[in-house]
Amino acid sequence: MSQISLKRLVSQKEALYLIHTLLSVIDTRISIQTVDGRLLMGDSSQSQSQYPVEVDGEVIGWVLGEPKAAAIASLLTYLAAQELEKKTLAKEVLDKYREINLFYALSEKLTACLDVLEIAKLVILEAQKLIQATNVSVMLLDPQSQKLEIAVADGKESKTKMQLSPGIGIAGSVLLNNKAEIVNNVWNDPRFVAGENSIISLICVPLKTQNGCLGVINISSEEPANYKAQDLKFATSLASIAAAAIENAMLHKNKLQEERIKSQLERYIPPQLVNAIITAKEGDISLAPAKKSIAILFSDIRNFTTKCEELPPEMIVGYLNEYFTHMVDVIFSHEGTVNKFVGDMIVAMFGAPAKLIDNEKQAIAAAIGMQLRLRNIPVDWIKENFLTGIGISSGEVVIGNIGSPQHLDYTAIGDEVNLASRLQGIAQGGQILVSSSVYEATKGFFTYREVGNITVKGKRKSVDVFEVIY
Repeated sequence: MSQISLKRLVSQKEALYLIHTLLSVIDTRISIQTVDGRLLMGDSSQSQSQYPVEVDGEVIGWVLGEPKAAAIASLLTYLAAQELEKKTLAKEVLDKYREINLFYALSEKLTACLDVLEIAKLVILEAQKLIQATNVSVMLLDPQSQKLEIAVADGKESKTKMQLSPGIGIAGSVLLNNKAEIVNNVWNDPRFVAGENSIISLICVPLKTQNGCLGVINISSEEPANYKAQDLKFATSLASIAAAAIENAMLHKNKLQEERIKSQLERYIPPQLVNAIITAKEGDISLAPAKKSIAILFSDIRNFTTKCEELPPEMIVGYLNEYFTHMVDVIFSHEGTVNKFVGDMIVAMFGAPAKLIDNEKQAIAAAIGMQLRLRNIPVDWIKENFLTGIGISSGEVVIGNIGSPQHLDYTAIGDEVNLASRLQGIAQGGQILVSSSVYEATKGFFTYREVGNITVKGKRKSVDVFEVIY
């Protein structure tokens, strides 16, 4: 049925004026009837010729009269076409307004959501409102496997393990080419890979962002749906909003994960080194075991076991935590890495995992800072009872993640590690003892006293030992 009513058209003042004006010019009598014969104007008592009034290929009425009446039919046909154009334009504007409102509201919902699966569920819900479909699913590209996996199907988190490589299947092809498609009979498409749901018609649109394609949205019907360009337009607009929201949610998730990793790392590594590790390009920093030249520091409280007998365990633990807090702060301020705590002993490394230009110099500065800080800790009992001996050595060691598949420690192994431990063992409270390698690298920056050539446990040959004067 036509959208234009001839009765309504000829009742308009402008149309009536044009009809009467033209009739006066051509000087003829006419009658105007609807397509079913109802008289709208004139007298149809005499037998006359009929001239159709058409709009969009459809006859909506007749003009009856002599051959001159054909001009009136042409006028009404023109006016009907103009009326149809106005209606079409008004409908397009209204549809556009509704579409903008719909996507604006959807955009607000999706932007407020920071969970990828919840976003996918919202997208599916909106797709089902916009487009005739029996199945809607969101497939996302797994960053590890680089394959498409169904995240959510028909509003529920998918348990299927179906995967598609880029370029495989219609979805894989859309992902690879970044172009939306309508396939109104999937069985005639050689790319089609059947899934759990029976489908005939399909719209597949990519989830495109500036950084690449995150996945696809599949909108399908079990019956022939004859999807059109307007459906594809809605689906593409929906996918555009969804892709931005999904990318935002992924970035938020990665940011939270990065913050968790960062907070854990900052318990062992100075913040500036944490940032360097997180932002480092592949290959700049590696945790795999490898030979590396570092300085290593051992610090231990003298006669700690005896001190433990004087106080309740919970009080000793409280004092230790206060002591460790201050000591770690000093180590971090000199770009050191806390390798481990063993009872009351602290093991720190300088030059791993991130490289330092002056490993030995930073280690000595940290050791002096630790001894000076210990004298100024605002807890009298700690100042009076915690006296530390520090040993430092430097050289090439094997450093990295070492252990079993069930448990790994990032640590250093080598002769210089053992030497630093031995030097710490013979240092008295308040002393800082260093190996010859540390002395040679820093003698221009610090004051030393030569302790002498000493035989330490585990070394066949005696070693030259120096004390830092501070």
